[in-house]
Amino acid sequence: MVSGEDQELLLGRHTPVLQEYAPQILYPIPRHLARQNLGLSDALPFQGVDLWHAYELSWLDKSGKPVVRVGRFSVPATSPNIVESKSFKLYLNSLNNSQFSCDEDARGTITTDISAVAGADVTLRLYAADDPALAGATLQGECLDECTIEPRRGEPDAMQLEVQPGNVVEEVLYSHLLRSLCPVTGQPDWATVWLHYRGSAIMHGSLLQYIVAYREHQEFHEQCLERMFTDISMRCDVDFLHIQAFYTRRGGLDISPFRSTDGNAQPLPRLNRQ
Repeated sequence: MVSGEDQELLLGRHTPVLQEYAPQILYPIPRHLARQNLGLSDALPFQGVDLWHAYELSWLDKSGKPVVRVGRFSVPATSPNIVESKSFKLYLNSLNNSQFSCDEDARGTITTDISAVAGADVTLRLYAADDPALAGATLQGECLDECTIEPRRGEPDAMQLEVQPGNVVEEVLYSHLLRSLCPVTGQPDWATVWLHYRGSAIMHGSLLQYIVAYREHQEFHEQCLERMFTDISMRCDVDFLHIQAFYTRRGGLDISPFRSTDGNAQPLPRLNRQ
């Protein structure tokens, strides 16, 4: 697993502002390390993407005038690596003094660099800062946050999920109470988690208790969501499952990992909370 002792890892370290283009600063974190802990093999039980929004994305046009965009990155869940978020932020800021002839020129450079580190093709859409397409989505389904629970200290455990075998349901649920901890700095990451499944009915209070158990859990965003997918799909014997976590912005970036049993399913874009 990744630790703060890795000398190349920038997370949790003081770093100066970069004044020149620096793709070498991008830092890969292999996905297989956390997946091994979940008992996952190369034949993954899910597909999906990690959806990133970059709000501090700027470069110079051919005249030297600054350009500002919001970027929406899609990193496939099948990529060998995730991109560590602080290195991602520093890389994007290293573009601030670089000149590009047009948006497409900038997009090509950025996607080439990020794809090289992720180990798979990454897509990027660029938006004007006030583009209506960036408006937050409204979640459909039932919010769990008013359920009565008995919070307790400890790690999330699949056995916290109480189900009703034989009572097959299809439902859409969400909670704004997800908090996990960075595995390097121990700092909190806040999120809304949403799921749509068909399978053995989950007792709603137990699902909320399971989500709240992540408050002391240290993993990266993508890893937390894959743990949730694995636990829920196993306990509910699902016919299908879509799950997405909408983590709030940090360092000009938010991330919304999405995993699904259906390779054609699409993630939701972003929430106002982000």
